[in-house]
Amino acid sequence: MAWNKSLSAAALRPLLLLLALCVALPSCKISYKFNGSALDYTVYKTIRVAQFPIRAALVYPPLQQMFENELLDYISRNTRLQTTEGAADLELEGEITNYALTPQAVTENAFASQTRLTISVRVKYVDNKDDKKSNDQTFSAYRDFDASLMLTDVQDGLCEEICEELVNLIFNATLGDW
Repeated sequence: MAWNKSLSAAALRPLLLLLALCVALPSCKISYKFNGSALDYTVYKTIRVAQFPIRAALVYPPLQQMFENELLDYISRNTRLQTTEGAADLELEGEITNYALTPQAVTENAFASQTRLTISVRVKYVDNKDDKKSNDQTFSAYRDFDASLMLTDVQDGLCEEICEELVNLIFNATLGDW
């Protein structure tokens, strides 16, 4: 097998160019942050996350703890804020206002083939450094499941998925500053 000098030299040029750039520009750095956090950590150091009691007509007791844990975990994974119980630069408080089941996709015999679980959370976000960024809004998310299934069999999994989505929406609207 014959060695093709022109092919191997052409193949090495991009690699050599990349190597030269890495050596010549060691202080250059491209950085992307995909969680959307827009916090200035020289200004914001602490956050207080209050309890989110269930104020819905239908109550699923584990939901409060599930939601609060997901919210605190997401904040700790995606920011450098320290959580505190006292005065804080930022505050999140609110309540779970809706936990509802509604029939979906009604069949020809007037029975629902799907059921929708909807959870809504009212969130009051207080920015103690810049009051213009404070807001009070409600977030909702849902999941559909086969109506032949018992809610008790799918409830935990559905609530976990919905809580993850709600926390993502809340983070983007508050700490993510979208």
